Amino acid sequence: MAAAMAAAASGGSVGSVTSVTRRLLRLRGPARGLGGAAAEEPEAAPVNVVFVDRSGREVPVRGRVGDNVLHLAQRHGLELEGACEASLACSTCHVYISDPHLGRLPPLTREEDLLDQAPLLQENSRLGCQVLLSPALEGARIGLPRLTRNFYVDGHVPKPH
Repeated sequence: MAAAMAAAASGGSVGSVTSVTRRLLRLRGPARGLGGAAAEEPEAAPVNVVFVDRSGREVPVRGRVGDNVLHLAQRHGLELEGACEASLACSTCHVYISDPHLGRLPPLTREEDLLDQAPLLQENSRLGCQVLLSPALEGARIGLPRLTRNFYVDGHVPKPH
C-alpha cells in the first residue's frame, strides 16, 4: 500500500492510487463530513416496552430497534444481572415476555438449554440478552423473575456497559 502511494507521488500510475484509496475507504468505514464527523445514519425507530420488576413495579422504557433487552434494563437501573455479559453462558438475564409479543420473537436457539437452568421457568421465559427490540415488541411487558441463580464460582456480577 505504501509502495503504491510512493509510486503515485513520484509520478507513478494514478490507477494504483485510486484502487488503494478505494480499499482504504472500505476498510475505514463511512465517509466523513465537514469537521471529521461520520456521515449520519438514520436513527433507529423507538420501541416502547414496560419492565415489571421483582416487586411488581412497572417501569416504562423507550428503547430503539436493535437494543438488547438485558442492556436496556441495566441502563434504566433495573436488576437484571447478566453475569456472563451477554455471552450466552448463564441464565441470569432470564425474563418473561408478554403475550402476544412472545409469539413475535424469533424461535429459541441455543438459549433453550440455558433456560432449563433458570429458576422459576415459565412458558414465556426468554433470555434478555437474546431478545432484541423490534417494532413487533411495541408495548410488550417484560417481567423480571423474583430470583436468579448465578453459577459463577466467585459470584461475579459484571458492571453494566
